[in-house]
Amino acid sequence: MSTPAAPRPGADLLGPAPTYLPEQLHAPAEQALEQGVPAATVAAAAPAASLAWAVLAEDAVARADEAREVGDEPARLAHAVAAYAYARTGYHRGLDALRRSGWKGRGPVPWSHVPNQGYLRSVRALGAAAAHVGEADEVARLADLLLDGDPSLTPAG
Repeated sequence: MSTPAAPRPGADLLGPAPTYLPEQLHAPAEQALEQGVPAATVAAAAPAASLAWAVLAEDAVARADEAREVGDEPARLAHAVAAYAYARTGYHRGLDALRRSGWKGRGPVPWSHVPNQGYLRSVRALGAAAAHVGEADEVARLADLLLDGDPSLTPAG
């Protein structure tokens, strides 16, 4: 029986450190949205900013929810597919930024750091859109990803 290796000096025994996305990626999109610039315009001008994609996705999820309430299945599916595409874009742009910031695919991505919120909102919206299209495995995977990023968040779907 071998003895487990000792942790390397300076190793983090509590898990990965939180990842914080850079302010300069988020702030211009947030400012434009606060000034009333349409989210589609912001996404086109700053496609790397997950926040604009998250807003587009959340709006499309809300329209899908409304269509479900009135029994308009074609509209529900159209809005759900749009939400899925917007959210998937925000999610992937956020993953790119997280990786550039040192994220290794797991660990804290705190909601309290405002620039992280676009990515986290995209993950949540993607879960809601995946639920609308019946993609249960994706809903569960995204819920786990969201809770790994920040356990205080509530998954959608």
